[in-house]
Amino acid sequence: MVFSRIVKSCMDMILPRACAVCGLRIPFSGNEYESFCERCGSGIRQLVPPFCRICGTEVYGVGEYNSLCGKCLKNPPPFSIARSVVRYERQVQQLVHKLKYGSELSVIPGLTELIKNYDMTEFADVDCIVVVPLHLQRLRKRGLNQAAVLARLFFADRPALIKSDWLMRTRNTMPQTELGRDARMKNLRGAFQTRSISNFQGAEVCLVDDVYTTGTTVTECSKVIMESGATEVKVLTLARVNVPRSGRYLSS
Repeated sequence: MVFSRIVKSCMDMILPRACAVCGLRIPFSGNEYESFCERCGSGIRQLVPPFCRICGTEVYGVGEYNSLCGKCLKNPPPFSIARSVVRYERQVQQLVHKLKYGSELSVIPGLTELIKNYDMTEFADVDCIVVVPLHLQRLRKRGLNQAAVLARLFFADRPALIKSDWLMRTRNTMPQTELGRDARMKNLRGAFQTRSISNFQGAEVCLVDDVYTTGTTVTECSKVIMESGATEVKVLTLARVNVPRSGRYLSS
């Protein structure tokens, strides 16, 4: 025990770690999240059940395992489930932006820290993992597809199942962050296609993206995948934009 503390202290002096979000130097003893300083780590929050059993949004006033949000009850999406690890709040937003717009691979330890203890049981039997694609022009500009990076972290034990080129973006659409819900739907309509229909015949597919906001992107991708013969699409994202809990959520 004493020796372990000595080693940690020595490592702290020789190779001081920095918080993946703010860059602040942190000790090796760490906190709940070893790749984050105390302030940033405390600002990273898991989603809290109960969840909508389809889209995974936090719901209020219903049974934990038998609930649907009003949106999924009224208009069920083409995917069977969508799950996220953490809420998309300030610290997580900064982490994602560093990877997405700055191609900063220094955030990988932080992302790994968030993902490593996530329960992947619902994705244990998928036949393939596809990522939400970037248009070639945007990929060249950014240098990487953040969804592909996350897929490799989520499925580090199953890299052969990751198929980064099975789904293509045919148009260089406007960034979704600049648009409202209706405009998002119009912006992405017809923007995706599969490279080969035969790839998805009879397959249970996991679709990976960085952030679930309105669900428009993963909905459009899931439609295309299901139309190509997949039996099921399960969506997995790092973060979920928080929807305020309210009584409009229903059980079924």
